Amino acid sequence: MPFEKNLVLKEIKIKKGQILQRKGELNSKVYQVKSGLLRSYSIDEKGKEHIYMFAPENWIIADGLNPTKPNELFIDALEDSIIIQREKDLTTITETEKLINRLVVLQQRIILLMSASAIERYENFIETYPEIVQRVPQKMIASYLGITPEALSHAKRLRLKK
Repeated sequence: MPFEKNLVLKEIKIKKGQILQRKGELNSKVYQVKSGLLRSYSIDEKGKEHIYMFAPENWIIADGLNPTKPNELFIDALEDSIIIQREKDLTTITETEKLINRLVVLQQRIILLMSASAIERYENFIETYPEIVQRVPQKMIASYLGITPEALSHAKRLRLKK
C-alpha cells in the first residue's frame, strides 16, 4: 500500500473529463493513479489552459503543499481512471520515490522552460512521458511545453530530420 496503513484511503473510479479539483477550492487531496491518466492545469485570464503536469499510472498528483491555502490548479481525468485518494498530508507518504520523481520532473521542466528550445522541451517530454505521447492530443502537449501547436509541429519535423 503506498500510504500509511492506519490511514483511510479511497479507491475511486472516475470518467474521462471529470474534474477532481478546481482552482480556489480548499479540499486539496493527493491522488495516486492506479490506471488511466490525470492532468493538472491552470487557466489564465484569457481562458487559455496551461498544463502543469501529467500523471500516468503509478504517479501521484496534487496541488501545492499547503492544505490551508486555496488550490492553484485544476485536476481532471484525460481517460477513464482508477485513483487512490486521501486528504493531503504528504508527511505520511511512505513511497517517497514517487514524490521525488514528481519533484525531479517539475524541477527539470522549469529549467527547460527557462532555457531550452522547443525541440529540446519536446524531446524531454518524450523521455519523461513515453507512455502518454499517443494518449493525449497534440494541443495538450504544446500547452505543457509552453508553445503553440504550430511550434510543436515544427519541432517534431525538426526532430525527425535529425
